[in-house]
Amino acid sequence: MSLKDFETAMRLIEENEDQADFVGPRDAALVDKAEKALGIKFPPSYREFLLRLGAGSFGALEIYGVIDDEWEDSSVPDAIWYTLNERDEYDLPKHLLVIAAAGDGPLYCLKLGQEKEPPVIFYSPGLEEEEQDSEIAAEDFGAFLLEGVRDELDA
Repeated sequence: MSLKDFETAMRLIEENEDQADFVGPRDAALVDKAEKALGIKFPPSYREFLLRLGAGSFGALEIYGVIDDEWEDSSVPDAIWYTLNERDEYDLPKHLLVIAAAGDGPLYCLKLGQEKEPPVIFYSPGLEEEEQDSEIAAEDFGAFLLEGVRDELDA
């Protein structure tokens, strides 16, 4: 369902562009470079998000993504910078990719593994991995994006 959910979210974003503030499409070569910098492969729905929207927000929902290749000197909503920073400061496991923050609480991370479309989980920086409860926030990125967009439209 991830790509179907993703396409539904994209349609809602396009229909409500006054609430959308994204950096815009990113080049495939830049997305490839981001994958290499992190040593991971992005799932199809998240990769499509990067190629079509890059990073940004819809209402109060901020989704981290790819802005440029200045990952050492960047800030939110740069997912590459944020993930590398969390790896350095809090030993964020290499199979997690930070895609959003839940206010002052945990981070939303894609839990990369064997699944083509991995789940989005809550992750609390500073806690050891065995202390994390790995609560699932969404079954995949498409579902996460769609739920967030719908929540913003209902607000």
